[in-house]
Amino acid sequence: MDKRPPLPPFELESARQKVRAAEDAWNSRDPIKVSQAYTVDTRWRNRSEFPQGRDEVQSFLERKWQKEREYRLIKELWAWQANRIAVRFAYEWQDEYGQWWRSYGNENWEFDEHGYMAVRHASINDLAITESERKFHWPLGRRPDEHPSLSDLGL
Repeated sequence: MDKRPPLPPFELESARQKVRAAEDAWNSRDPIKVSQAYTVDTRWRNRSEFPQGRDEVQSFLERKWQKEREYRLIKELWAWQANRIAVRFAYEWQDEYGQWWRSYGNENWEFDEHGYMAVRHASINDLAITESERKFHWPLGRRPDEHPSLSDLGL
């Protein structure tokens, strides 16, 4: 099995690198690419869904990004220890009716020795916002390095 550095046990900088790599992957909105960061038998809790394994994760992500248009995400390291990382995040998206949303949440991650995520627990809340309340304005794809973080934005 190939390794996906940085590998556990995590230190501050390697945990930050892992969080940014996850953010970048999710902002690609590529379900195949994103699903490859997880173990073959990964276990998730995402809201009220419980995908298990890469295939179910990929299907979940395909549905997600069909619904959540104009998706832009920022993740921020919250805590880490050994092979676990906790993040907080916010993302903005537009539904099929043109309503904008900001979704906030926390994720708890557990990695295997090869750097693949084996467990992901996500708790998420949605807030309807107006277009003028949006804070994430970069072009679709990777968040520019100079874009403010969640803390910088007061989120």
